[in-house]
Amino acid sequence: MGQQLKDVRRARASIALVFAVHGAVTGTFVTRIPWIQDHLDLSPGRLGLALVLPAVGASLAMPLAGRVVHRYGARAAVRGLLTLWCLSLAVPALSPDLPALCLALFLYGATAGMADVAMNAQGVEVEERLGRSIMSGLHGMWSLGGLVASAFGVLAAHRQTDARLEFAVTALVLAALAQPVCAGLLDVRPRTGEQAPPRFALPPRAALTIGLVGFCAVFAEGASMDWSGVYLRDVTGSSAGTAAACYSAFAGTMAAARLAGDAVIRRLGPVRTVRLGGALAAAGGLLVVLARTPYLAIPGFGLIGIGIAVVVPLAFAAAGRAGGNPSQAIAGVATITYTSGLVAPAIVGGIAQASSLTVSFAVVTALCAALVASAPALRQRPAAEPEPAADLQRAG
Repeated sequence: MGQQLKDVRRARASIALVFAVHGAVTGTFVTRIPWIQDHLDLSPGRLGLALVLPAVGASLAMPLAGRVVHRYGARAAVRGLLTLWCLSLAVPALSPDLPALCLALFLYGATAGMADVAMNAQGVEVEERLGRSIMSGLHGMWSLGGLVASAFGVLAAHRQTDARLEFAVTALVLAALAQPVCAGLLDVRPRTGEQAPPRFALPPRAALTIGLVGFCAVFAEGASMDWSGVYLRDVTGSSAGTAAACYSAFAGTMAAARLAGDAVIRRLGPVRTVRLGGALAAAGGLLVVLARTPYLAIPGFGLIGIGIAVVVPLAFAAAGRAGGNPSQAIAGVATITYTSGLVAPAIVGGIAQASSLTVSFAVVTALCAALVASAPALRQRPAAEPEPAADLQRAG
């Protein structure tokens, strides 16, 4: 029993580092998007088209992750998919033209999505064996990895480092890191006689319900990330520096809330936590809608970040406990949430074009409020019976 507890604790540390490495790839890439635009001489419209492709690739590839986990085992699947994701970072900067960039970003998104599903499934497994919430903290580590990597990216951009060199070196370093950080993961194998999941299948009904909760949160996240700076500039008349600081406030409060979120979840439970988060996010959205100065808008965006921070981690945890194949259920929830992040910026822009950004964020506020009513979908169900020891092979 003591050795099993040691293995689970080791796995918790390993999966936290996996999330940080995954986030570091994203943090590196986003800081050099302007370099890619200048290097290929892309108009904003063409760049926007290219940046849709990662989400498309992720949404299409995520359902395949369950098959990979079943065939190779949990630990090998996470290690292999995370390594591919890290290496894919080097490809977009090497693209000679827009079609090549679109293909590179599609593959970049596909590997990101499959690695995302596999590592969240591992996180749910570790959480179940520990018997307490850890998923919020894991997603906080993802945010922290992205923030640290983005700082290096900003430094590289300031020094005018060629992104082809930066991405290649970073990809190799992160891929090398992926090997030792995956060593402590639980090597969960399928039960004897268990059929492999289909290569591509619609998510189970329970995952659809849970995914709609995640949809509301990710819509608010995507809208705030992409439009908060524009909102401050156009609605409150803020300077460019103040508008940029608004995104930092949103991302920083969201990361902090995720790192602290597990303690709140253990105390309140997932349903009450999401209800409280939805109320905070809706209050923040109301501040944004009413704001005519940055002194109201920035705290409003900060409250949105705090309120929605733990929703997606809880949605993945609920999907993993929903019954059936956990990887398939998590893939279903992840596909819905990625789709939300894909459509949110465009919908906000379309509403703003037809009316105003204030109306757009009134819609965001309504979706945040919907979290209060939809929170019971994340209710914690009784844990499944533990698997026979012969069917589970752990690291170590």
